[in-house]
Amino acid sequence: MKIFTAEQIRQCDQYTISNEPVSSIQLMERAAQACADWIAENCKDYKTMAVFCGLGNNGGDGFAIARMLYLKGFEVDIFINGPKTKFSEDAEINLKRLKEFSGISIINFDETHHYRSKTVIIDALFGTGLSRPLDAGYKDIINELNLKNSLKISIDIPSGLFPDQITAEDSVIFKADYTLSFQFWKRSFLHPETGIYAGKVVVLDIDLNEEYISGTETDYFVIDDEVVGKIFRPRQEFSHKGTHGKATMVAGSYGKIGAAVLSTRAALKAGAGLTFTLAPRCGYEILQTSCPEAMFVVGGEKYINSFEIDENSACGIGPGLGTDPETGKNLLQFLKDYSKPLILDADALNIISENKKNLKLIPQKSIITPHPKEFERLFGAAQNSFERLELARKKAAEFNIYIVLKDHHTQIITPEGKVYYNITGNAGLAKGGSGDILTGIITSLLAQGYTEEYAAVFGVWIHGKAADFAAEKYSKESMLPTDVINELGNVFEEINTKISVKL
Repeated sequence: MKIFTAEQIRQCDQYTISNEPVSSIQLMERAAQACADWIAENCKDYKTMAVFCGLGNNGGDGFAIARMLYLKGFEVDIFINGPKTKFSEDAEINLKRLKEFSGISIINFDETHHYRSKTVIIDALFGTGLSRPLDAGYKDIINELNLKNSLKISIDIPSGLFPDQITAEDSVIFKADYTLSFQFWKRSFLHPETGIYAGKVVVLDIDLNEEYISGTETDYFVIDDEVVGKIFRPRQEFSHKGTHGKATMVAGSYGKIGAAVLSTRAALKAGAGLTFTLAPRCGYEILQTSCPEAMFVVGGEKYINSFEIDENSACGIGPGLGTDPETGKNLLQFLKDYSKPLILDADALNIISENKKNLKLIPQKSIITPHPKEFERLFGAAQNSFERLELARKKAAEFNIYIVLKDHHTQIITPEGKVYYNITGNAGLAKGGSGDILTGIITSLLAQGYTEEYAAVFGVWIHGKAADFAAEKYSKESMLPTDVINELGNVFEEINTKISVKL
Protein backbone atom coordinates (compact mmCIF):
# COMPACT_ATOMS: atom_id res chain seq x y z
CA MET A 1 0.00 0.00 0.00
CA LYS A 2 1.23 3.45 -0.87
CA ILE A 3 1.68 6.04 1.86
CA PHE A 4 0.71 9.53 0.71
CA THR A 5 1.40 12.92 2.26
CA ALA A 6 -1.45 15.02 3.62
CA GLU A 7 -1.37 17.10 0.44
CA GLN A 8 -1.54 14.02 -1.79
CA ILE A 9 -4.48 12.72 0.24
CA ARG A 10 -6.25 16.07 -0.21
CA GLN A 11 -5.60 15.88 -3.95
CA CYS A 12 -6.90 12.30 -4.00
CA ASP A 13 -10.13 13.47 -2.38
CA GLN A 14 -10.48 16.28 -4.93
CA TYR A 15 -9.67 13.99 -7.85
CA THR A 16 -12.32 11.54 -6.66
CA ILE A 17 -14.89 14.34 -6.40
CA SER A 18 -13.97 15.72 -9.85
CA ASN A 19 -13.81 12.42 -11.71
CA GLU A 20 -16.57 10.34 -10.14
CA PRO A 21 -20.26 11.01 -9.61
CA VAL A 22 -19.75 12.02 -5.98
CA SER A 23 -19.85 15.40 -4.22
CA SER A 24 -17.69 16.41 -1.28
CA ILE A 25 -20.62 15.97 1.12
CA GLN A 26 -21.35 12.52 -0.33
CA LEU A 27 -17.69 11.55 0.10
CA MET A 28 -17.89 12.72 3.72
CA GLU A 29 -21.01 10.59 4.13
CA ARG A 30 -19.17 7.60 2.70
CA ALA A 31 -16.28 8.05 5.12
CA ALA A 32 -18.59 8.57 8.08
CA GLN A 33 -20.58 5.46 7.22
CA ALA A 34 -17.41 3.35 7.20
CA CYS A 35 -16.51 4.72 10.65
CA ALA A 36 -19.98 4.31 12.11
CA ASP A 37 -20.21 0.73 10.87
CA TRP A 38 -16.84 -0.13 12.41
CA ILE A 39 -17.66 1.54 15.73
CA ALA A 40 -21.08 -0.12 15.93
CA GLU A 41 -19.56 -3.53 15.25
CA ASN A 42 -16.63 -3.19 17.63
CA CYS A 43 -18.19 -1.20 20.48
CA LYS A 44 -21.28 -3.32 21.13
CA ASP A 45 -20.65 -3.32 24.88
CA TYR A 46 -21.04 0.47 25.05
CA LYS A 47 -24.27 2.43 24.95
CA THR A 48 -23.06 6.02 24.93
CA MET A 49 -20.87 7.96 22.50
CA ALA A 50 -19.33 11.38 23.14
CA VAL A 51 -18.23 12.93 19.84
CA PHE A 52 -15.90 15.96 20.02
CA CYS A 53 -16.09 17.93 16.79
CA GLY A 54 -13.84 20.63 15.42
CA LEU A 55 -14.48 23.38 12.89
CA GLY A 56 -13.34 21.70 9.69
CA ASN A 57 -14.23 18.61 7.72
CA ASN A 58 -12.96 16.32 10.47
CA GLY A 59 -15.68 17.84 12.61
CA GLY A 60 -18.09 17.29 9.73
CA ASP A 61 -17.14 13.61 9.76
CA GLY A 62 -17.88 13.61 13.48
CA PHE A 63 -21.34 15.13 13.04
CA ALA A 64 -22.22 12.54 10.38
CA ILE A 65 -20.85 9.68 12.49
CA ALA A 66 -22.88 10.88 15.48
CA ARG A 67 -26.08 10.88 13.42
CA MET A 68 -25.42 7.39 12.08
CA LEU A 69 -24.58 5.97 15.50
CA TYR A 70 -27.77 7.49 16.92
CA LEU A 71 -29.76 5.76 14.19
CA LYS A 72 -28.02 2.51 15.13
CA GLY A 73 -29.39 2.82 18.67
CA PHE A 74 -26.54 4.45 20.60
CA GLU A 75 -26.98 7.41 22.95
CA VAL A 76 -24.93 10.26 21.48
CA ASP A 77 -23.64 13.55 22.87
CA ILE A 78 -21.94 16.12 20.65
CA PHE A 79 -19.34 18.54 22.05
CA ILE A 80 -18.42 21.70 20.10
CA ASN A 81 -16.54 24.94 20.74
CA GLY A 82 -19.59 27.10 21.50
CA PRO A 83 -22.89 27.81 19.72
CA LYS A 84 -21.54 30.65 17.57
CA THR A 85 -18.71 28.61 16.08
CA LYS A 86 -18.25 28.92 12.32
CA PHE A 87 -17.80 25.53 10.63
CA SER A 88 -16.66 24.48 7.17
CA GLU A 89 -19.39 24.26 4.55
CA ASP A 90 -19.75 20.46 4.66
CA ALA A 91 -19.48 20.39 8.45
CA GLU A 92 -22.27 22.98 8.67
CA ILE A 93 -24.49 20.82 6.46
CA ASN A 94 -23.98 17.80 8.69
CA LEU A 95 -24.55 19.85 11.84
CA LYS A 96 -27.92 21.00 10.45
CA ARG A 97 -28.83 17.39 9.65
CA LEU A 98 -27.88 16.45 13.19
CA LYS A 99 -30.15 19.09 14.75
CA GLU A 100 -33.15 17.35 13.20
CA PHE A 101 -32.75 14.63 15.83
CA SER A 102 -34.01 15.82 19.21
CA GLY A 103 -32.37 12.92 21.02
CA ILE A 104 -28.82 14.14 20.34
CA SER A 105 -27.45 16.67 22.81
CA ILE A 106 -25.12 19.41 21.53
CA ILE A 107 -22.90 20.61 24.38
CA ASN A 108 -20.14 23.23 24.63
CA PHE A 109 -16.58 22.17 25.40
CA ASP A 110 -16.67 24.09 28.66
CA GLU A 111 -19.55 21.95 29.88
CA THR A 112 -17.80 18.60 29.92
CA HIS A 113 -19.32 17.93 33.35
CA HIS A 114 -22.22 16.67 31.22
CA TYR A 115 -19.89 13.94 29.99
CA ARG A 116 -21.27 10.55 30.98
CA SER A 117 -19.08 7.73 32.34
CA LYS A 118 -18.60 4.42 30.48
CA THR A 119 -18.70 6.34 27.24
CA VAL A 120 -16.71 5.95 24.03
CA ILE A 121 -14.89 9.21 23.28
CA ILE A 122 -14.70 9.95 19.56
CA ASP A 123 -12.10 12.52 18.51
CA ALA A 124 -13.15 14.46 15.40
CA LEU A 125 -11.44 17.74 16.30
CA PHE A 126 -8.68 18.07 13.69
CA GLY A 127 -7.84 16.04 10.60
CA THR A 128 -4.81 15.78 8.36
CA GLY A 129 -4.99 19.44 7.44
CA LEU A 130 -3.56 20.55 10.79
CA SER A 131 -0.34 22.48 10.16
CA ARG A 132 0.27 24.38 13.40
CA PRO A 133 0.31 23.71 17.14
CA LEU A 134 -3.05 23.76 18.90
CA ASP A 135 -4.24 26.87 20.69
CA ALA A 136 -4.73 26.87 24.47
CA GLY A 137 -8.44 26.05 24.40
CA TYR A 138 -8.04 22.90 22.35
CA LYS A 139 -5.00 21.87 24.39
CA ASP A 140 -7.11 22.07 27.53
CA ILE A 141 -9.91 19.93 26.14
CA ILE A 142 -7.53 17.28 24.78
CA ASN A 143 -5.59 17.16 28.06
CA GLU A 144 -8.88 16.67 29.88
CA LEU A 145 -10.00 13.90 27.52
CA ASN A 146 -6.66 12.10 27.79
CA LEU A 147 -7.18 11.83 31.56
CA LYS A 148 -10.54 10.10 31.21
CA ASN A 149 -10.66 6.34 31.63
CA SER A 150 -12.67 5.68 28.49
CA LEU A 151 -12.24 3.92 25.17
CA LYS A 152 -10.92 6.57 22.79
CA ILE A 153 -11.26 6.55 19.00
CA SER A 154 -9.75 9.11 16.61
CA ILE A 155 -11.26 9.78 13.20
CA ASP A 156 -8.59 9.72 10.46
CA ILE A 157 -5.76 10.95 12.74
CA PRO A 158 -5.42 11.80 16.45
CA SER A 159 -5.98 15.52 16.93
CA GLY A 160 -2.73 17.44 17.39
CA LEU A 161 -0.71 14.89 15.41
CA PHE A 162 0.86 15.85 12.08
CA PRO A 163 0.59 13.14 9.41
CA ASP A 164 4.04 13.48 7.84
CA GLN A 165 6.44 14.76 10.48
CA ILE A 166 7.57 14.71 14.08
CA THR A 167 5.72 16.84 16.60
CA ALA A 168 7.39 19.02 19.21
CA GLU A 169 8.11 17.33 22.53
CA ASP A 170 5.68 19.60 24.39
CA SER A 171 2.84 19.07 21.90
CA VAL A 172 -0.59 18.15 23.20
CA ILE A 173 -2.00 15.21 21.23
CA PHE A 174 -5.12 13.14 21.70
CA LYS A 175 -4.08 9.63 22.73
CA ALA A 176 -6.34 7.16 20.96
CA ASP A 177 -6.89 3.48 21.56
CA TYR A 178 -7.96 3.16 17.92
CA THR A 179 -7.49 5.38 14.89
CA LEU A 180 -9.87 4.91 11.97
CA SER A 181 -7.79 6.13 9.04
CA PHE A 182 -9.35 6.82 5.65
CA GLN A 183 -7.88 4.71 2.82
CA PHE A 184 -4.20 5.18 3.77
CA TRP A 185 -1.66 4.83 6.54
CA LYS A 186 0.05 8.03 7.64
CA ARG A 187 3.78 8.04 8.29
CA SER A 188 3.28 9.39 11.80
CA PHE A 189 1.42 6.18 12.72
CA LEU A 190 4.58 4.20 12.01
CA HIS A 191 7.23 5.99 14.09
CA PRO A 192 7.64 5.36 17.83
CA GLU A 193 7.51 9.00 18.96
CA THR A 194 4.18 9.63 17.20
CA GLY A 195 2.67 6.18 16.67
CA ILE A 196 2.00 5.80 20.39
CA TYR A 197 -0.85 8.32 20.02
CA ALA A 198 -2.62 6.38 17.26
CA GLY A 199 -3.18 3.13 19.17
CA LYS A 200 -4.32 0.34 16.88
CA VAL A 201 -4.72 1.67 13.35
CA VAL A 202 -7.66 0.51 11.25
CA VAL A 203 -7.52 1.57 7.59
CA LEU A 204 -11.02 1.96 6.16
CA ASP A 205 -11.53 1.73 2.41
CA ILE A 206 -13.72 4.65 1.31
CA ASP A 207 -13.35 4.01 -2.42
CA LEU A 208 -11.11 6.91 -3.34
CA ASN A 209 -10.23 7.06 -7.02
CA GLU A 210 -8.03 4.12 -7.99
CA GLU A 211 -6.66 5.91 -11.06
CA TYR A 212 -5.21 8.66 -8.88
CA ILE A 213 -3.82 6.16 -6.36
CA SER A 214 -2.10 3.97 -8.96
CA GLY A 215 -0.79 6.91 -10.97
CA THR A 216 0.61 8.98 -8.10
CA GLU A 217 4.26 8.47 -7.18
CA THR A 218 5.54 8.08 -3.63
CA ASP A 219 8.69 6.75 -1.98
CA TYR A 220 6.84 5.37 1.04
CA PHE A 221 4.95 2.08 1.29
CA VAL A 222 3.36 -0.23 3.85
CA ILE A 223 4.08 -3.95 3.40
CA ASP A 224 0.59 -5.42 3.10
CA ASP A 225 -0.93 -8.55 1.54
CA GLU A 226 -0.85 -6.94 -1.92
CA VAL A 227 2.90 -6.27 -1.71
CA VAL A 228 3.59 -9.76 -0.34
CA GLY A 229 1.44 -11.37 -3.04
CA LYS A 230 3.55 -9.73 -5.75
CA ILE A 231 6.81 -10.88 -4.15
CA PHE A 232 6.08 -14.47 -3.12
CA ARG A 233 7.10 -17.24 -5.51
CA PRO A 234 5.30 -20.55 -4.84
CA ARG A 235 7.49 -23.65 -4.74
CA GLN A 236 7.33 -25.55 -8.01
CA GLU A 237 6.40 -29.23 -7.85
CA PHE A 238 9.30 -30.46 -10.02
CA SER A 239 11.98 -28.45 -8.22
CA HIS A 240 14.88 -29.98 -6.27
CA LYS A 241 17.29 -28.82 -3.57
CA GLY A 242 19.57 -27.23 -6.15
CA THR A 243 16.66 -25.13 -7.41
CA HIS A 244 16.35 -23.35 -4.08
CA GLY A 245 19.95 -22.30 -3.64
CA LYS A 246 22.64 -22.44 -0.98
CA ALA A 247 22.61 -20.37 2.19
CA THR A 248 25.64 -19.98 4.45
CA MET A 249 25.30 -18.60 7.95
CA VAL A 250 28.58 -17.24 9.35
CA ALA A 251 27.73 -17.14 13.01
CA GLY A 252 28.63 -18.06 16.55
CA SER A 253 31.53 -17.79 18.98
CA TYR A 254 32.33 -19.35 22.33
CA GLY A 255 29.27 -18.77 24.54
CA LYS A 256 27.16 -17.54 21.61
CA ILE A 257 26.55 -20.70 19.61
CA GLY A 258 22.83 -20.27 20.29
CA ALA A 259 22.79 -17.36 17.83
CA ALA A 260 24.24 -19.64 15.15
CA VAL A 261 21.57 -22.25 15.93
CA LEU A 262 18.74 -19.73 15.66
CA SER A 263 19.92 -18.20 12.38
CA THR A 264 20.60 -21.62 10.88
CA ARG A 265 17.23 -23.05 11.86
CA ALA A 266 15.51 -19.94 10.48
CA ALA A 267 17.35 -20.30 7.16
CA LEU A 268 16.29 -23.94 6.95
CA LYS A 269 12.65 -23.22 7.78
CA ALA A 270 12.52 -20.32 5.32
CA GLY A 271 13.18 -22.73 2.45
CA ALA A 272 16.83 -22.70 1.34
CA GLY A 273 17.73 -25.81 -0.66
CA LEU A 274 21.07 -26.31 1.10
CA THR A 275 22.16 -24.64 4.31
CA PHE A 276 25.69 -24.40 5.68
CA THR A 277 26.86 -23.01 9.00
CA LEU A 278 30.38 -21.64 9.21
CA ALA A 279 31.11 -21.56 12.93
CA PRO A 280 33.95 -22.22 15.39
CA ARG A 281 34.76 -25.83 16.22
CA CYS A 282 33.45 -25.39 19.79
CA GLY A 283 29.93 -25.29 18.31
CA TYR A 284 30.24 -28.44 16.23
CA GLU A 285 28.29 -30.85 18.45
CA ILE A 286 25.64 -28.28 19.33
CA LEU A 287 24.96 -27.36 15.72
CA GLN A 288 25.07 -30.89 14.35
CA THR A 289 22.64 -32.02 17.05
CA SER A 290 20.22 -29.08 16.92
CA CYS A 291 20.37 -28.48 13.14
CA PRO A 292 21.08 -31.89 11.54
CA GLU A 293 19.78 -30.67 8.18
CA ALA A 294 22.58 -28.09 7.92
CA MET A 295 26.22 -28.81 7.06
CA PHE A 296 28.95 -27.63 9.39
CA VAL A 297 32.02 -25.75 8.18
CA VAL A 298 34.88 -25.12 10.61
CA GLY A 299 35.81 -21.45 10.81
CA GLY A 300 38.11 -21.47 13.83
CA GLU A 301 38.37 -22.91 17.34
CA LYS A 302 36.50 -20.64 19.76
CA TYR A 303 36.04 -17.74 17.35
CA ILE A 304 35.71 -17.49 13.58
CA ASN A 305 38.96 -16.44 11.93
CA SER A 306 38.51 -18.06 8.52
CA PHE A 307 35.85 -16.78 6.15
CA GLU A 308 35.83 -19.28 3.29
CA ILE A 309 32.45 -18.99 1.58
CA ASP A 310 31.17 -20.98 -1.39
CA GLU A 311 30.95 -18.39 -4.17
CA ASN A 312 27.58 -19.84 -5.22
CA SER A 313 26.10 -19.40 -1.75
CA ALA A 314 24.11 -16.53 -0.29
CA CYS A 315 25.89 -15.41 2.85
CA GLY A 316 24.63 -13.99 6.15
CA ILE A 317 27.29 -12.84 8.61
CA GLY A 318 27.03 -11.66 12.19
CA PRO A 319 24.78 -13.52 14.65
CA GLY A 320 26.83 -14.26 17.79
CA LEU A 321 30.03 -13.60 15.84
CA GLY A 322 31.78 -11.75 18.66
CA THR A 323 34.39 -9.04 18.21
CA ASP A 324 37.59 -10.98 18.84
CA PRO A 325 40.49 -9.10 17.18
CA GLU A 326 41.26 -12.01 14.84
CA THR A 327 37.60 -12.24 13.85
CA GLY A 328 37.52 -8.53 13.09
CA LYS A 329 40.75 -8.50 11.11
CA ASN A 330 39.76 -11.48 8.98
CA LEU A 331 36.22 -10.27 8.41
CA LEU A 332 37.48 -6.95 7.05
CA GLN A 333 39.96 -8.76 4.81
CA PHE A 334 37.17 -11.02 3.57
CA LEU A 335 35.03 -7.99 2.71
CA LYS A 336 37.91 -6.44 0.76
CA ASP A 337 38.07 -9.54 -1.43
CA TYR A 338 34.34 -10.28 -1.70
CA SER A 339 32.06 -8.50 -4.16
CA LYS A 340 28.70 -10.32 -4.09
CA PRO A 341 25.79 -8.91 -2.09
CA LEU A 342 25.45 -10.42 1.39
CA ILE A 343 23.64 -9.85 4.68
CA LEU A 344 25.50 -8.19 7.56
CA ASP A 345 24.09 -8.13 11.08
CA ALA A 346 25.00 -7.73 14.75
CA ASP A 347 28.73 -8.11 15.50
CA ALA A 348 29.63 -7.90 11.81
CA LEU A 349 28.19 -4.38 11.89
CA ASN A 350 29.90 -3.61 15.19
CA ILE A 351 33.27 -4.58 13.67
CA ILE A 352 32.64 -2.41 10.61
CA SER A 353 31.59 0.53 12.80
CA GLU A 354 35.00 0.67 14.50
CA ASN A 355 36.26 2.75 11.57
CA LYS A 356 34.07 4.76 9.19
CA LYS A 357 36.39 3.78 6.31
CA ASN A 358 35.16 0.20 6.70
CA LEU A 359 31.74 1.20 5.35
CA LYS A 360 33.24 1.30 1.87
CA LEU A 361 34.06 -2.40 2.21
CA ILE A 362 30.40 -3.42 2.26
CA PRO A 363 29.68 -5.00 -1.15
CA GLN A 364 27.20 -3.05 -3.22
CA LYS A 365 23.57 -4.22 -3.04
CA SER A 366 24.24 -5.87 0.32
CA ILE A 367 21.61 -5.86 3.08
CA ILE A 368 22.51 -4.61 6.55
CA THR A 369 20.14 -5.09 9.50
CA PRO A 370 21.03 -2.67 12.33
CA HIS A 371 18.92 -1.85 15.35
CA PRO A 372 18.93 1.88 16.26
CA LYS A 373 22.11 1.78 18.37
CA GLU A 374 24.01 -0.21 15.73
CA PHE A 375 22.80 2.26 13.12
CA GLU A 376 24.06 5.13 15.24
CA ARG A 377 27.49 3.53 15.60
CA LEU A 378 27.66 3.06 11.84
CA PHE A 379 26.32 6.37 10.58
CA GLY A 380 25.96 8.81 13.47
CA ALA A 381 23.23 10.02 15.78
CA ALA A 382 19.85 11.47 14.83
CA GLN A 383 17.47 13.54 16.92
CA ASN A 384 14.49 11.25 16.32
CA SER A 385 13.31 8.33 14.19
CA PHE A 386 12.16 10.60 11.34
CA GLU A 387 15.66 12.08 11.06
CA ARG A 388 17.20 8.62 11.41
CA LEU A 389 15.13 7.37 8.49
CA GLU A 390 16.20 10.26 6.29
CA LEU A 391 19.83 9.62 7.24
CA ALA A 392 19.32 5.96 6.32
CA ARG A 393 17.96 6.98 2.91
CA LYS A 394 21.04 9.12 2.37
CA LYS A 395 23.44 6.34 3.40
CA ALA A 396 21.64 3.65 1.42
CA ALA A 397 22.10 5.77 -1.69
CA GLU A 398 25.70 6.70 -0.84
CA PHE A 399 26.87 3.11 -0.35
CA ASN A 400 24.37 1.47 -2.72
CA ILE A 401 23.05 -0.86 -0.02
CA TYR A 402 19.74 -1.93 1.50
CA ILE A 403 19.18 -0.97 5.13
CA VAL A 404 16.77 -2.92 7.31
CA LEU A 405 16.32 -0.45 10.15
CA LYS A 406 14.86 -2.53 12.96
CA ASP A 407 12.12 -0.90 15.05
CA HIS A 408 8.55 -1.58 16.14
CA HIS A 409 7.63 -0.87 12.52
CA THR A 410 10.87 -1.91 10.84
CA GLN A 411 11.78 0.13 7.77
CA ILE A 412 13.48 -1.28 4.68
CA ILE A 413 15.33 1.42 2.75
CA THR A 414 16.52 0.87 -0.81
CA PRO A 415 19.43 2.57 -2.60
CA GLU A 416 16.85 4.39 -4.74
CA GLY A 417 15.30 5.95 -1.64
CA LYS A 418 12.17 3.82 -1.36
CA VAL A 419 10.98 3.06 2.16
CA TYR A 420 8.86 0.05 3.12
CA TYR A 421 7.28 0.06 6.59
CA ASN A 422 6.47 -3.33 8.09
CA ILE A 423 3.23 -3.68 10.06
CA THR A 424 3.57 -7.30 11.18
CA GLY A 425 5.30 -8.24 14.44
CA ASN A 426 4.84 -7.29 18.05
CA ALA A 427 6.66 -6.50 21.30
CA GLY A 428 7.30 -10.20 21.88
CA LEU A 429 10.20 -9.84 19.45
CA ALA A 430 11.97 -7.63 22.00
CA LYS A 431 14.11 -10.57 23.08
CA GLY A 432 17.66 -11.65 22.35
CA GLY A 433 17.79 -13.93 19.33
CA SER A 434 14.98 -12.32 17.31
CA GLY A 435 17.45 -10.50 15.06
CA ASP A 436 19.41 -13.73 14.47
CA ILE A 437 16.24 -15.31 13.10
CA LEU A 438 15.64 -12.37 10.75
CA THR A 439 19.17 -12.68 9.35
CA GLY A 440 18.61 -16.37 8.68
CA ILE A 441 15.29 -15.74 6.92
CA ILE A 442 16.64 -13.00 4.65
CA THR A 443 19.74 -15.06 3.79
CA SER A 444 17.53 -18.01 2.90
CA LEU A 445 15.33 -15.90 0.61
CA LEU A 446 18.37 -14.42 -1.10
CA ALA A 447 19.67 -17.96 -1.68
CA GLN A 448 16.35 -18.88 -3.32
CA GLY A 449 16.76 -16.18 -5.93
CA TYR A 450 14.71 -13.32 -4.52
CA THR A 451 16.20 -9.93 -5.30
CA GLU A 452 17.89 -8.08 -2.47
CA GLU A 453 14.93 -5.71 -2.20
CA TYR A 454 12.35 -8.49 -2.17
CA ALA A 455 14.38 -10.67 0.20
CA ALA A 456 14.58 -7.83 2.72
CA VAL A 457 10.93 -6.76 2.39
CA PHE A 458 9.50 -10.29 2.36
CA GLY A 459 11.88 -11.50 5.07
CA VAL A 460 10.91 -8.75 7.50
CA TRP A 461 7.21 -9.38 6.85
CA ILE A 462 7.55 -13.17 7.33
CA HIS A 463 9.51 -12.65 10.55
CA GLY A 464 6.82 -10.36 11.96
CA LYS A 465 3.94 -12.55 10.82
CA ALA A 466 5.47 -15.62 12.48
CA ALA A 467 5.89 -13.57 15.65
CA ASP A 468 2.20 -12.63 15.55
CA PHE A 469 1.25 -16.31 15.34
CA ALA A 470 3.62 -17.11 18.22
CA ALA A 471 2.16 -14.32 20.37
CA GLU A 472 -1.35 -15.69 19.83
CA LYS A 473 -0.25 -19.06 21.16
CA TYR A 474 2.17 -18.14 23.93
CA SER A 475 1.65 -14.39 24.64
CA LYS A 476 4.11 -11.59 23.91
CA GLU A 477 5.69 -12.06 27.31
CA SER A 478 6.37 -15.81 27.04
CA MET A 479 6.97 -16.39 23.33
CA LEU A 480 10.54 -17.33 22.45
CA PRO A 481 12.57 -16.85 19.27
CA THR A 482 12.35 -20.61 18.75
CA ASP A 483 8.55 -20.29 18.81
CA VAL A 484 8.83 -17.74 16.00
CA ILE A 485 10.90 -20.17 13.92
CA ASN A 486 8.34 -22.91 14.49
CA GLU A 487 5.57 -20.66 13.15
CA LEU A 488 7.28 -20.02 9.80
CA GLY A 489 5.54 -23.03 8.30
CA ASN A 490 2.14 -21.62 9.23
CA VAL A 491 3.06 -18.32 7.58
CA PHE A 492 3.94 -20.02 4.29
CA GLU A 493 0.83 -22.19 4.52
CA GLU A 494 -1.34 -19.08 4.87
CA ILE A 495 0.32 -17.38 1.89
CA ASN A 496 -0.07 -20.47 -0.29
CA THR A 497 -3.73 -20.81 0.74
CA LYS A 498 -4.48 -17.19 -0.22
CA ILE A 499 -2.83 -17.70 -3.60
CA SER A 500 -4.75 -20.91 -4.30
CA VAL A 501 -8.03 -19.20 -3.39
CA LYS A 502 -7.31 -16.41 -5.88
CA LEU A 503 -6.59 -18.97 -8.60
